[in-house]
Amino acid sequence: MPAHPMLPPDDLYARLELPLDASFEAIEIAWRALLKRHHPDVAGASADDLAKRINVAHDWLSDPELRTRYDRERHPGRRRPAPIAASDRAARRAPDRRPTRRRPPDPAQAVEEHLARIRRLTDDELDRLSLAEAPPIAFVASISRFLSADQLAAVEGLERRVQEALPRRARWDVPSRDAAIGYAHELLLRPFLDEHLSEPFRERVHERLARGWQAAVGQPRYGPNTASVSAALDRLRETPPMTLGRLAVDAAAGGDVSRDLPWPDGLSAQDDDALRVSSALAQRDALAILADPVPAIGRRSLAGAMHALVLQHGFRAPELDRLLGPWRNVLVGPRLPLRPLARAARRT
Repeated sequence: MPAHPMLPPDDLYARLELPLDASFEAIEIAWRALLKRHHPDVAGASADDLAKRINVAHDWLSDPELRTRYDRERHPGRRRPAPIAASDRAARRAPDRRPTRRRPPDPAQAVEEHLARIRRLTDDELDRLSLAEAPPIAFVASISRFLSADQLAAVEGLERRVQEALPRRARWDVPSRDAAIGYAHELLLRPFLDEHLSEPFRERVHERLARGWQAAVGQPRYGPNTASVSAALDRLRETPPMTLGRLAVDAAAGGDVSRDLPWPDGLSAQDDDALRVSSALAQRDALAILADPVPAIGRRSLAGAMHALVLQHGFRAPELDRLLGPWRNVLVGPRLPLRPLARAARRT
């Protein structure tokens, strides 16, 4: 394609049968699926022109710079949401390597096993699911026209089946429901996605659909430091409300507390979602113990202290003490020093 190609006169999204907010992954799937349907070897020589038009649409919309230029010129004022994962030219040109993973022999069987697991969710897992990151449910809707009739029928009945399997307290909790549905989509559509996506799109879609469920289920309530975090919460419950109120005031008097909680080197909320859920749940449980009214800075200070306890295996001792602040004696005790793990053992 020339360095500054002329804009095609028609709607490239319509060529690929996609909405304007289609993700880069959906564009990849539409391109492959439509080429299979309209390739001259399949549809005859008369389809040659259509196949070329499909390729041109893919060339424009799969390139972030060309897509931005096309949207600015042809669809001004239309804002596209962020794709499932960031895409660039290097990503589009990555070798088409298929990941090695153990797959259930039958996607339908995997879905049935998932539904059975949903029915066995524990209270701790349900609490964690309520904080799960939202999977790209809209992505599945955008590619539904490219599914086979059997796949489409299975997808259309999946949401109802998942909702019926969820315990009553979670059926109308959006994060819990969507995380369970996202993982069900990943299990059901895994062969289709592997066939229609190249790397790195393939692995990114699998990861994003499964991320919320896998970060919440089969994990200790507060992550690898559940024992010490649970003990801290017990101590917090046993502390008189007046003492807690005084500590919150002391924290407020100590200065502003950042709203952005720090993460240790080598860990991040983006890459370690199970730990993010653990931290968020520990913060929520601790703040529920405080009696109102409590200064906002005091509440942020306690949230930061619980965050530090959850990630204590990653922080150095001075940073731990700084984050615990005035809450240290209540949460840990003056004679119970925290023992951060060795640097090599911090990622769990």
